[in-house]
Amino acid sequence: MVRDHPKPLRLRGCHYATSKKVDVVVDGERILSIVNAADDAVDLEADWIAPALFDLQINGCNGRSFNSPKLTVDDVRHVVAACHRHGIAGFCPTLITNSYEALLHGFSTIRRACETDSLVGRAAPGLHLEGPYISPEDGPRGAHPLQHVRPPDWDEFCRWQEASGDRIRLITLAPEHDKAIQFIEKLTDSGVVVALGHTAARPECVRAAVAAGARLSTHLGNGCHAVLPRHDNYLWEQLANDQLWASVIADGHHLPTAVLRSILRAKTPGRTILTCDASSLAGLPPGRYREWDQELEVLADGRVVVPGTPFLAGSGVFTETCVASLLSLGEASLSEVFTMASNRPRKLLGLEPRALQPGDVADLILFDWKPGKVFELKATIIAGRPVESYDGAA
Repeated sequence: MVRDHPKPLRLRGCHYATSKKVDVVVDGERILSIVNAADDAVDLEADWIAPALFDLQINGCNGRSFNSPKLTVDDVRHVVAACHRHGIAGFCPTLITNSYEALLHGFSTIRRACETDSLVGRAAPGLHLEGPYISPEDGPRGAHPLQHVRPPDWDEFCRWQEASGDRIRLITLAPEHDKAIQFIEKLTDSGVVVALGHTAARPECVRAAVAAGARLSTHLGNGCHAVLPRHDNYLWEQLANDQLWASVIADGHHLPTAVLRSILRAKTPGRTILTCDASSLAGLPPGRYREWDQELEVLADGRVVVPGTPFLAGSGVFTETCVASLLSLGEASLSEVFTMASNRPRKLLGLEPRALQPGDVADLILFDWKPGKVFELKATIIAGRPVESYDGAA
């Protein structure tokens, strides 16, 4: 929920890109000016100010799932409000491998939410379809239900795209399926960004997919076999390909520190995107829950797993936790980390940038952080208005 704030806002903190202490004056929905900090009174103050976050992959939270055949418009609003509370101004509602009917319902419901609530429409400028055109193999398939995995079907996709109101902007698929390369070419020609993920593709297939238009590796390092050939495998091929950007889940659970460092050093921050991959169980207390036609468990340390196994099923945290985790790693600067979690995903989708400069839409976060200290989100500003505390209500 965002409250009205008719007067200009004055925000104070260090600019995330320059480290200079500034006053950011917000008038209406946009930044009016950025000046050196003065002695004037301010409305909100913190150590730092940065663009609010944008996440390519959020499946829901607090027990609300975009994949539910019973998804409602209020559920969508609830997730948007929760994301705002966590500093996320925008995201791609993500629907995973499911039946045709369930996906049709999800896309139709999100479309209604966007068309009837301008706040939802701003927060969800594009949708992410992760599956069902992924590998059926154990390991690469991850927690996606096997019974709904299938080869690409252009007519089926077009029906979902129509139901969404042409909002599907990103699709994750496995390029080894029959006719998948032609499917990638059609998607690219239609303006949909193609990502490789949940794949068991041979290296030559990865190269063919990139030549056909694939631009991203979805949560690289996850959704893979537990054991791979030492040299000839899809991880090395994606890591080495400079035409592929990579999203990573830097929540402290999905990737060991050494793996995360290696991805960042190979891709560089300039080709890396942070995602939390929040599942519908994000924000819920430890326990067992039913989701995606199977039982899942939220552990005390925040991991979401298939019970009795080490296999992860999305994450239980939001994007600011991934920002904090990557900052603590010391592998990228503050400016680079926030670009990975805000402007770079927006750029991938062709959306208006947020760079914390005059004229930008005032989607901002204020936070406290110092090297070696805990990251603490202090406030979120959406379209120039402070977000009220989120109490979990729909």
